[in-house]
Amino acid sequence: MKLGYTIIYVKNVPETVVFYETAFGLTQRFMHESTLYAEMETGDTVLSFSAEEVIELDGLAFAPNEKSAIPAGWEICFITEDVPAAFEKALKAGCSPVSKPHEVPWGQTISYVRDLNGCLVEIATPMKLEG
Repeated sequence: MKLGYTIIYVKNVPETVVFYETAFGLTQRFMHESTLYAEMETGDTVLSFSAEEVIELDGLAFAPNEKSAIPAGWEICFITEDVPAAFEKALKAGCSPVSKPHEVPWGQTISYVRDLNGCLVEIATPMKLEG
């Protein structure tokens, strides 16, 4: 098996796409004419946004992402060589700071922000794998 894409359910897909273009420098790959689904260029694995009403159409219950609630038990992570610059760019675009750039015991520099939907986003240097 191979991970194909991650879908984040949001209130407003077009607004989220523009936000991710501004905050993280991503590029929209595709948006359905209904504006209920979009994909971003992120490399091998696709980051997608889908409107909350789409999951509700399938009769599935879910906990919506909310800025006023604690983040859900997942995150997305963007890799960069310059975490401090990416962190500042994200803040200027409207992200909320969670954790300033800092080094962790395994050698990465990481930081955390929350996006306009309240989703947790990690910004990190590449993992240095030994082997």
